[in-house]
Amino acid sequence: MVLDLRTIYVVCGFACLVLGCVQLLAFATGRFERWPLWWGGSNVLLGLGSLGVALRDIAPDFITVGVANSLTLAGYIALLAAIKIFAGKHINLRGYAAVIAIGSLPLFLVFDDGASYLPRIAYLSFVFSFCDLAIMREGYRLVRRETLVSGWILVGLFAPTSLIFAGRATLALLGRLDGDGLFDKPSGDQWLALTAAVFICLRGITIVLMASERNRNKLIELAHHDPLTGAMNRSGLASAYTRLAGRLPVAVFLIDIDHFKTLNDSHGHAVGDRILSLFVQVAKSQLGVRGIVARQGGDEFVLVVEYTTADEAVRLAQRIRAAFADAMSRESDLQVSPTLSIGIAEGRNSLERLLERADEAVYRAKRNGRDRVEFQTQPGEAVEKAA
Repeated sequence: MVLDLRTIYVVCGFACLVLGCVQLLAFATGRFERWPLWWGGSNVLLGLGSLGVALRDIAPDFITVGVANSLTLAGYIALLAAIKIFAGKHINLRGYAAVIAIGSLPLFLVFDDGASYLPRIAYLSFVFSFCDLAIMREGYRLVRRETLVSGWILVGLFAPTSLIFAGRATLALLGRLDGDGLFDKPSGDQWLALTAAVFICLRGITIVLMASERNRNKLIELAHHDPLTGAMNRSGLASAYTRLAGRLPVAVFLIDIDHFKTLNDSHGHAVGDRILSLFVQVAKSQLGVRGIVARQGGDEFVLVVEYTTADEAVRLAQRIRAAFADAMSRESDLQVSPTLSIGIAEGRNSLERLLERADEAVYRAKRNGRDRVEFQTQPGEAVEKAA
């Protein structure tokens, strides 16, 4: 089958232009961050560059070699900037402009005519392959940092084009691309260009998929977390407990902040909110990655941790109680000093049953003077662990 390379460039150019305009229109709605501006602008530049190259032997070399390839180079650099912006990184506009300017100089000073198309192809293909690798790295980092599974799609779609451009650069350096010009006669370059064009069009949707997944994750985060303290809410607690208890034996800590109502009445809700947030910080610092912190409601919190022994669970509770007391000692302006009453229950019961048992232990701690830890071993039995 004979492929017309010029037609491939034209089709790819128009496809990139349409895709870029759609992304720019999306940015114009004002509902997106800056990345659609850069991603759409990069596609527009890539489209104009492809159309300019397609005019080879029709328009002057200055247009089809220097200007067209410079636009393509700028498009690739803008594509890299777009993914970095999407990842939340700051970009240096002057630095990127300098890279584009320096990278374009050889196109006007060295590869400035149609006869030098093989060295020019090798140079540009190497640059494009490097950009694709850099974008793949950002995609991989997004997968690791934000658990964006769609980032693997980005990596998977940019990997083939990186290999294609690397292969094209190698063929050009070895002189294995037939003909004395880009559009002279059919060769393997047509198939490489067609394959690259398909992937270039497909990968334009990857960042949209990643944005959709990120927004979904944010909605889940909001639905499962308390906006004041950042701890999980009841919905998040139920979901996390199911995952954790399905793999490990767990202990449930029910923690009530003593004298919290008096604190609110004396100092106001703003101070009360600060103390709630401070407790969550203290609890998370003591737990590390061993468990989860959730706000049950008001001044009551639930911790779910991996269970080993009763003594170890009580020691952890005592560390949390002591760390919170230390934090309160630095709040010198408080007339009321809150403490913690902690009830612990363990077993492979349902979350509701464990909370009932832990609640019994908390009330026992309250009756015994507050600021203490009680361990509920079995229904109706308790091992008291005083402060």
